[in-house]
Amino acid sequence: MELLTVAEMASADQAAIAGGTSGFALMRSAGQAVALAAEAMAERGRILVVAGRGNNGGDGFIAAAELAARGRDVSVILLCDRASLKGDAAFAAEEWNGAVLPCDPQAIGKPNLIIDALFGAGLNRPVKGDPHAMIAAMNASGVPILSVDLPSGINGDTGEVMGIAVEASATVTFFRRKPGHLLLPGRVHCGEVDVADIGIDADVLDRIAPKTFENVPDLWADVFPFPQADGHKYARGHAVVVSGDVVSTGAARLAARAALRAGAGLVTVASPRDALAVNAAALTSVMVRETETPKQFGDLLADKRLKACVIGPGAGIGERTREIVHAALSAHRGVVLDADALTSFAGAPETLFAAIKKQNDPQVILTPHDGEFGRLFSALRSDDPHGSKLEHARLAAVQSGAVVLLKGADTVVAAPDGRAAITANAPPWLATAGSGDVLAGIIGGLLAQGVPAFEAACIGAWMHGEAGQEFGPGLIAEDLPEMLPAVLRNLYDEIGIAY
Repeated sequence: MELLTVAEMASADQAAIAGGTSGFALMRSAGQAVALAAEAMAERGRILVVAGRGNNGGDGFIAAAELAARGRDVSVILLCDRASLKGDAAFAAEEWNGAVLPCDPQAIGKPNLIIDALFGAGLNRPVKGDPHAMIAAMNASGVPILSVDLPSGINGDTGEVMGIAVEASATVTFFRRKPGHLLLPGRVHCGEVDVADIGIDADVLDRIAPKTFENVPDLWADVFPFPQADGHKYARGHAVVVSGDVVSTGAARLAARAALRAGAGLVTVASPRDALAVNAAALTSVMVRETETPKQFGDLLADKRLKACVIGPGAGIGERTREIVHAALSAHRGVVLDADALTSFAGAPETLFAAIKKQNDPQVILTPHDGEFGRLFSALRSDDPHGSKLEHARLAAVQSGAVVLLKGADTVVAAPDGRAAITANAPPWLATAGSGDVLAGIIGGLLAQGVPAFEAACIGAWMHGEAGQEFGPGLIAEDLPEMLPAVLRNLYDEIGIAY
């Protein structure tokens, strides 16, 4: 569940070494794990190890020696002169009794498997020269590639391709994943990722105190709003979704149905007068309330049973939406701001951020896609144009005072206190009109049930991805709320909750 930066993983290694496990013992365990994975991927035929000069190359040498000891036909290409190896990598090279081929792409030939042990996760500069040529040749070979720690050329902290990167079929990493395993485009380059135990005690995490996580149920199961036997609809919370005018009502209805399917006890669509008939005719279990002006919306929120608001899907861009947002914030409700609500503040985002920060413990979630993020946080993007998605989301959360959910195939959720989660279960067919409206509704339904903002955003993103996977190809937004019962049943089964 925890994701470790490159620096944090180095700290974990050092803590293990300080506890009595030598660096070479860790390297031996890593190399053995790579050898096991290689044998599973290639049951017969030649295996080629392409090794670099650092510890990643040392892992490769150990793997080569292990495989040769098991009778496998193994070759090694080394990026540098063997005599230049130092430290544990040099000790690992001594384990290998076979020939070491020079760094020549022509030497790759046609093995049954290539083990990529060039760079690992610590790369922080563009790949050039001989390594670039070698990676290009490995990718062009058509041979399955097993990467050690991370595909060479991928930045472990950002997932960025540093000029060129190995296109791995599978990756073996150690102790914990890194952000680069989940952030795009790194995730695409990794293939299937296996996390190997190399003897680092999980207690080291207490000292490292990581703040980045994979968005999976273990992260938030303890606050998930499982219904209670003595519960009732008001105990499960009442969510309000703001509708736009008569020609822009569908998005709000998608969000409202999603909020109800996500477990809210009641959901009301706050509708302008001209859209009342359309919304009422299209909704059954979702209620409709005339809310023409921001003042009427504020009056609606005088009912303390209304716990959360979703503002933005189809709401319209402009002064009315801004005033409705301010009314929701002033009422100290859980608030999800999406789409038009975000764009309405693009010209003066500081007014929104100031209103959020006025609250005591604000339960506010901003859910921008990349374009909306750029409009709302244009200064941040200008100051840090090359920052990672993870870092941008974190900075935006601090700047706004809200939880920020930056959407995409690698959705990042970040809180002002520094916590962040990366979601990796979104299928490609979620890229369809209205999908984001459903996500906003799911999160609003969770806020209505009392789930804290960071966890509500994480759960919502995870449920959204699971719903997309449950339906599969051909998905349209209307299908997503109807998949949530199956998602919830699967979650209950996983956690062991009877239903």
